[in-house]
Amino acid sequence: MEKVVSDAVNAIRILSAESIQQANSGHPGLPMGAAPIAYTLWARHMHHNPKDPQWLNRDRFVLSAGHGSMLLYSLLHLFGYGLTKVDLMNFRQLKSKTPGHPEYGHTVGVETSTGPLGQGVANAVGFALAESMLAARYNKEDIRPIDHYTYCLCGDGCMMEGIEYEAASLAGTWGLGKLIVFYDSNGISIEGSTDIAFRDDVARRHEAQGWQVLTVDDGEDIEALDAAIVLAQKCTDKPSLIVVKTVIGYGSPKAGTAACHGAPLGDEGLAASKETFGWTAKPFEVPNDVARHYADCAAECAKAQADWNKVMKAYKAAYPDEYEELMQRKSGKLSRAIAEEKTLWKFKDGDSTRNTSGAILNKLADWLPELVGGSADLAPSNMTYLKNKGDYSKENTAGRNLHFGIREHAMAAITNGLYLHGGFAAFCATFFVFSDYMKNAMRMSALMNIPVTYVLTHDSIGVGEDGPTHQPVEQLVGLRSIPNLKVFRPADGKETAAAYISALTGKQPTAIVCSRQKLPLLSKSGPEALKGGYIVRESEKETPDVILIATGSEVSLCVDAAEALSAQKIDARVVSMPCIEVFEAQPKAYREQILPPEVRARVAVEAGSAYSWFKYVGLDGATVTMDTFGESAPADQLFEIYGFTAENVAKTAAKVYKAYKKSLQQ
Repeated sequence: MEKVVSDAVNAIRILSAESIQQANSGHPGLPMGAAPIAYTLWARHMHHNPKDPQWLNRDRFVLSAGHGSMLLYSLLHLFGYGLTKVDLMNFRQLKSKTPGHPEYGHTVGVETSTGPLGQGVANAVGFALAESMLAARYNKEDIRPIDHYTYCLCGDGCMMEGIEYEAASLAGTWGLGKLIVFYDSNGISIEGSTDIAFRDDVARRHEAQGWQVLTVDDGEDIEALDAAIVLAQKCTDKPSLIVVKTVIGYGSPKAGTAACHGAPLGDEGLAASKETFGWTAKPFEVPNDVARHYADCAAECAKAQADWNKVMKAYKAAYPDEYEELMQRKSGKLSRAIAEEKTLWKFKDGDSTRNTSGAILNKLADWLPELVGGSADLAPSNMTYLKNKGDYSKENTAGRNLHFGIREHAMAAITNGLYLHGGFAAFCATFFVFSDYMKNAMRMSALMNIPVTYVLTHDSIGVGEDGPTHQPVEQLVGLRSIPNLKVFRPADGKETAAAYISALTGKQPTAIVCSRQKLPLLSKSGPEALKGGYIVRESEKETPDVILIATGSEVSLCVDAAEALSAQKIDARVVSMPCIEVFEAQPKAYREQILPPEVRARVAVEAGSAYSWFKYVGLDGATVTMDTFGESAPADQLFEIYGFTAENVAKTAAKVYKAYKKSLQQ
């Protein structure tokens, strides 16, 4: 290996180790062991342009082993993405551009927040999926505007996680030939040798899942890495896994041990590492010849975009309509103003919200070519199949229906990657109770502030005979506890339409929680639902005696209860609260108009946990909710057994009102 290349590799190692030592926190093992992989890929093969990090046809790089973040930060610094020496020195410090794990939207050049191990592999599958779908729609025999790779670096920990198994299986089934994953196989995890818990033959497993598998026995061999990447790029009908045998913490006194996985090398260890590599540059500096080398590499990378710009000029001239559509999708803005579509608000009476959700999805799919998605083998039950839009497969990459199989965790993380690639409005679906399997990926979409839509049907004990294993009770409050995630539980078709408009026009993820059972069409529902909470039955008095607050199937129940209360001379207002998060974002004046603070006799009604509602009912109110698991029986019986009847709601409200009225008299 020529000296400048050797020094360029070692620059990644030393900058990483120095930053971690400065912070006295971090993971030096992976950056030091995997530096040759990163250098070979970024300098010799990856098409990227530091001057235009959002170039549409760039190759994507995902660091699934996100704890090795200094590897990525060192690359971004050396290639000129704008990370400065000071940024490296502030690694893991408050408000720095170099947080402990890479964060999308925070640091230029970071394609996704991978966070927990394995997420990045699934995100990478989503990126590669997006590339293949866009290529199928826009590439022509003579001009190919979409033609790039997705690269991912993962470690032993990623390979242990179930999400990687799920994602790898789908990638192989879909034949994602533009996906290349590097497996940094160093045999070490936090507790020591991986042999104590992990002896899988990862290569054979991936071969069985439909991958091409290549092996580089010496992770320091740049030429072998180079050759493996070339072979991987040539395999276009299946994804490639490059197993690279590396030494964790290579070149340090702690090399090959768990001691360098998640702790700084120490001053003496850092000094010894520099001596091993013959590194004499000042801290956080690189030799001039190394700096020039990286500048030359970056300039060479930029040529790929210059060539692509010529392709796009020809494409625009030859296919102007497709060009405009592609640019529209690149912008991230919807290609149609769906909120203005009047037919989106028209529904027949007495239908389940999963059915109205399906009708809305199909209308939207006709209008929005960017809308794609699928279900975890539940499309006929979720009502998420897009009619006449084709099924995506290895043989048909133009299909817009994604069949994820029973792989909820990978499905959600892949959908994140699909959106992050650009060019798509993406959704995925399953039964609400299985959102527990998706929780981590949903949390990541909320952290990244990306508007992925989660369609979650069979929302309560309304599931009925399937029993408590399939009846969500605590899931609503669980999802509502995730910051930046909107959770809609619509009461009818028009509220479902509002949920989709909010999801697709917003800038954060949304869960749309739909019923299996049929629900009446509310007379006063509609666009007001876009405010998250509104009045569906007004009281006769200007200030009502009691307020009933509900979501989903319980809203119409409360309307009936209000009529019963009227016969008792108790004046009730009914408020539908399809989305607490959206309601909380409204001005205080609006919120107090809907829920006047002087009306303290309140009852919240929801076929789920009570924890969401104490803020709204206070010490003087009550809830009609579920604080136990359900049981197997017809849905109608279960709603009656657990108190979700107009009679019980009216009884509870009357009791609350009378108790509050009495307290005022004392």
